[in-house]
Amino acid sequence: MKKHLLLTFIFIALFSCKEIKKAEPQTESNQMKEVMAIHDEVMPKMGAIGKLVSELKNKVDTTAQGLKYEKAMKELQEANKAMMDWMHSFGDQFDSDEVLNGKALSEAKKKLLGLEEEKIKTVREQINLSIENAEKLLKSGEQKIQ
Repeated sequence: MKKHLLLTFIFIALFSCKEIKKAEPQTESNQMKEVMAIHDEVMPKMGAIGKLVSELKNKVDTTAQGLKYEKAMKELQEANKAMMDWMHSFGDQFDSDEVLNGKALSEAKKKLLGLEEEKIKTVREQINLSIENAEKLLKSGEQKIQ
């Protein structure tokens, strides 16, 4: 877990705290901006995942409802891991000049960027769905108690 937190901190420090320079319009430059925009959209939701996991963890037990809480908690944890894995992999494959400064990509890296774009879109969907499902489950559990 400490490794994931360190990787997250490094990724944020390298990529999120700097402005992307205006580069001449290039397909891969625009695609890189899109990939980073998706990352920037999803990254703030990581805190919500942690909060929801904590809420669900307290409700897990052997009842049918408790097992639903456990399933939702695991989905959130998997979404969190998917994001951490994507950031680690992406950071290993692209340097800061390519990400932040619009440095030209080789043909191999252009193809790789296309794959990474699809991966981060999948991660975004996984994160959004897991949060939505957990919130609905928690809300429906609160309504039953009242």
